[in-house]
Amino acid sequence: MSRVGRVERTTKETSVVVEINLDGTGRVDVATGVGFFDHMLDQLGRHGLFDLTVKTDGDLHIDSHHTIEDTSLALGAAFRQALGDKRGIVRFANASVPLDESLAQVTVDLSGRPYLVHTEPENMAPMIGPDYDTTMTRHILESFVAQAQVALHVHVPYGRNAHHIVECQFKALARALRYASEIDPRQTGIPSTKGAL
Repeated sequence: MSRVGRVERTTKETSVVVEINLDGTGRVDVATGVGFFDHMLDQLGRHGLFDLTVKTDGDLHIDSHHTIEDTSLALGAAFRQALGDKRGIVRFANASVPLDESLAQVTVDLSGRPYLVHTEPENMAPMIGPDYDTTMTRHILESFVAQAQVALHVHVPYGRNAHHIVECQFKALARALRYASEIDPRQTGIPSTKGAL
């Protein structure tokens, strides 16, 4: 069974192509023009063991917002497509990942219902590098959740360094998505009393 999703999204602001293989080996090829965002997508693919290709051409002469947002929407849609009917998946998972002084705790339900709960330390540095506004992390997750149709809880109880705070969230998200999307050999149907997810 091939669990691959491929989405092309083109607007007046961006042109995005995302391809994800849920049963990959962590091979990543990403280029959005936003260096730190590329670094986070690399974390997602490598720690989720997803083969991930992302190519985005956006209106970076304005700022990075549209590029990051549209890439995240396409990523969520590709992830949902790759899951197919979700037959045999584990469905629920959580992961805690430290990065030096920071800790991220992520819990996911591949429920078919989009919902996000997100908390991280206040008073973070406003920017990481020249083009990553740290308020975008929540928006990335909102955009992904809206298209992937998953319930996602992300909690960073403590941390000081903005780079670490954001990066441990992506690493924990990768692990939680990996575990939830894995095939459970004991699960022969769809893991829901409704019979559908």
